[in-house]
Amino acid sequence: MTRSEKVEIIAKLEENFKMSEAIVVCDYRGLKTKKLEELRNNARENNVKVQIIKNTLANIALSNSGKKGLELKDTNIYLWGEDQLSVSKVAAKFEENNECFKIKSAFVDGEVVEVSKVKALAKMPSRNELLAMLLQVWNAPITNFTIGLNALKNKKESE
Repeated sequence: MTRSEKVEIIAKLEENFKMSEAIVVCDYRGLKTKKLEELRNNARENNVKVQIIKNTLANIALSNSGKKGLELKDTNIYLWGEDQLSVSKVAAKFEENNECFKIKSAFVDGEVVEVSKVKALAKMPSRNELLAMLLQVWNAPITNFTIGLNALKNKKESE
């Protein structure tokens, strides 16, 4: 790889990392190609980017984008995106189903976080799920009121 190619890759990564809300670094050693394709397809569906990057290039891009503190050793695959929850869900779900895939570290909300926080974020409901819950809460009193009125009507008719 030539120096100009490296500079181009770093610039592209830096731009992507600046826009991302979460970056998750995972170990993928021993993972088969089919499983990597599964991860990429699942990530694509959730607007998450996945890429295997040399640690030196990733470290430069992360530093230039203001996201410092991630410890990068051994073989790494990087997952990032604009939505913290989707990145966390993709990484945690894939880790559950594959023993060769391990979350090593993450950068969320402007700070380096532990793996436990990534897994906790993965368990949180998404925006659409939260909106559905809110609508259920708002509809519950109206539903209960109409059920009560219907029961009262049936009682009056039976008398």
